[in-house]
Amino acid sequence: MKRTAPAALVLLFGLTLAGCASDTTDDAAAASASAMDKEPSASAMEKDDEATAMAKDDEKMESEDAAMSTEGAWIDQAAYDADPAKFHGSGDVVLFFSASWCPTCQAAVKSLDQDGVPAGLTVVKVDFDAASDLKKDYGVTVQHTYVQVDESGEQLAKWTGSVSGADIAGQTV
Repeated sequence: MKRTAPAALVLLFGLTLAGCASDTTDDAAAASASAMDKEPSASAMEKDDEATAMAKDDEKMESEDAAMSTEGAWIDQAAYDADPAKFHGSGDVVLFFSASWCPTCQAAVKSLDQDGVPAGLTVVKVDFDAASDLKKDYGVTVQHTYVQVDESGEQLAKWTGSVSGADIAGQTV
């Protein structure tokens, strides 16, 4: 004859095992929750990293903006015509009437490309051969002519012969 354990005993034994497992699970969950309280979650750390990166990007952009406002610029006429006020706000603007066939113009272009332009000066490269109206407006008759202009386009000074950014800056009024 086969003996079976009374149902109450089986139920009690099952609950005891289940309770042990539950107690163990609860202890592990409590330990895990305690650890989470002490250490930030991965998503919180990612948010902090993103905020730090954004702050660094903002600082970099502010630094670049400050550098742009103090560094000189060597630009073409199209860039100047698109937003003249942008360049007048940071210093003197000089139009450089240059021709590709002019040896002294090319020496100046090479110098400006290699050495740059002094802070507070924008040099605008104007194609001498194509800018008939501008040449007429400013009375330019020879290539390698520089014309300093104010924000309304009025001529402030005109000269020829400068080869470097420092030479150009030295001629401005």
